[in-house]
Amino acid sequence: MAVPKILLTALMTFASVAGIYAQQEVPATPQEVPIPQLSPGSARPPGTSPASSDQPVPPQLVSLTVPKETSLQVAIESEVRVKRVGQNVSARLMDPIYAFDQLVVPIGTEIRGEVTKIESISGAGRTLAGLNADFTPIRKVEVTFTDLLLPNGKHLPIHTSVTPGSGQVMQFVTAPDKDPKRSAKDVASEKTKEAKRQAREQWNNAMQQLKTPGRVHRLERYAEARLPIHAQYIPAGTIYFAELEDLIDFGSETLSADKASSIGGPLPEGSVVHARLLTALSSATAQKGQEVEAVLARPLFDGDHLLYPQGSRLLGSVGQVQPARRMKRNGQLRIAFHQVALPDGVEQKVEAALVGVQSGKDANVKLDSEGGAEATNSKTRYASVALALGVAAIGSSDRDGDGGGPAVTAGNSRGFRLVGILANALARSRALEYATGAYGAGRSLYNNFFTRGHEVVFPKNTAMDIGIGTRVASATPSAPNARPVADPGQ
Repeated sequence: MAVPKILLTALMTFASVAGIYAQQEVPATPQEVPIPQLSPGSARPPGTSPASSDQPVPPQLVSLTVPKETSLQVAIESEVRVKRVGQNVSARLMDPIYAFDQLVVPIGTEIRGEVTKIESISGAGRTLAGLNADFTPIRKVEVTFTDLLLPNGKHLPIHTSVTPGSGQVMQFVTAPDKDPKRSAKDVASEKTKEAKRQAREQWNNAMQQLKTPGRVHRLERYAEARLPIHAQYIPAGTIYFAELEDLIDFGSETLSADKASSIGGPLPEGSVVHARLLTALSSATAQKGQEVEAVLARPLFDGDHLLYPQGSRLLGSVGQVQPARRMKRNGQLRIAFHQVALPDGVEQKVEAALVGVQSGKDANVKLDSEGGAEATNSKTRYASVALALGVAAIGSSDRDGDGGGPAVTAGNSRGFRLVGILANALARSRALEYATGAYGAGRSLYNNFFTRGHEVVFPKNTAMDIGIGTRVASATPSAPNARPVADPGQ
């Protein structure tokens, strides 16, 4: 019995000594290296910046997918005469498509679709149009896009839905340059100016790929549209926002350690990002402090360093809003962005404002040097009123008048034109001609100078160029109510 007890005691002593030795000699397990996993649901600790870590970042595999609900900016390539449901429509991509940091579909790529619905006109609508001598009123036409023709000849089937606010002829408006001042920010101002110049150039190059009509053709269509019976067209250059209903997979890439480490790094002065608005805005309904969100449509690079991949989000708010009022006082809207959220949810504070925005040609929107948007009145309103007054005066001075003078046409150009024409033809009354001429001139004057002004309207998926200033500080993801509201008016 003594021998086993001695052996057991020796074994216990040996185990204790070995444990103490292991505790003294084996180093502690190092802290896990933060990996910038650039996909939703990342395990990277909040507030950790990859660029700030001194430890090596291993390479990782990144999926190159264009996610569902991504908006494609599509412009009709040539004029389409609306005939029937199912007729083919050809268009061009006005904005390149990126997946993470890779260009996967270039600008100008052909995209095909079809007319899916032509809405009918109600009986009341037809009656009102007929009273205005229009027997073929404009009908709402819905289109969808189903096929991308890639440069390599491959056909890529897609499923899309066109979002509200589509179907307009658009232009790209840039903010005017600020007054030059000799300061440390001169380099940033020049960089922003160059970015705006490039944005205008890219827009113009994309528009040149379309078969837009010349001035004579536009005048012909203008005159045709005022005939009692006329065809309906979708003009070349009409832009639709086509949202993907399914993601598109372009494979994957290996993200190197250097590229991963640069993500979320320091922003150079004067950085400009191209984004799509996710929050539809109108100066008629927006509220000061209302949250606004946009998504980067293109990655932001500093040389070869990737700072923000495609899909990063900009978070901001409405800083100033003024609805349109009577006497042609137009709406105003100012928004600012104060945070950038990387695809893994990590947020960073920034100071950002509009430097360019996509807008309908009829909207007459302009930007000020601080990025505020304001609707403007048509430059032709003075000519329109002068024309109405002139035609009315000519009709009134026609002493040989036998009815049907020009004043009737002018007087009812925006009202019940057919009623005026028939009444004047049947009555052959100079007094009636004077009255209709005065009515037309007065209506034109009222519509152009005394009615409510235009609102600033930015539909969902409006393309924007946003100038981003120096990052203030790194921020952890926060609740929506905790986001600071920047006052762009300061």
